[in-house]
Amino acid sequence: MKKAKIYKPSKTAMQSGMKKFNKWIIEFITEDPGKNPLMGWESSADTYSELNLEFKSKDLAIEYAKKNNIDFEVIESQERKITKKSYADNFIK
Repeated sequence: MKKAKIYKPSKTAMQSGMKKFNKWIIEFITEDPGKNPLMGWESSADTYSELNLEFKSKDLAIEYAKKNNIDFEVIESQERKITKKSYADNFIK
């Protein structure tokens, strides 16, 4: 049985806006990665590890996983706390 994690990607350090972060991703977990004897790189015969599926909502991703008999783990994203600041606050104290 395939195992996957369902999560909402976070923004990178090079991005300031929150656009394009409303999608949920199913990423399959590689079960037994091995070491390639020739180059020493980590490799696997599992091609599902290269597959990432994007969904518009968490519910659609969960529904897809249940429909295709995929064991899944939902990783909830932490929401940013935005503190409103005023430029005048720098001079109050």
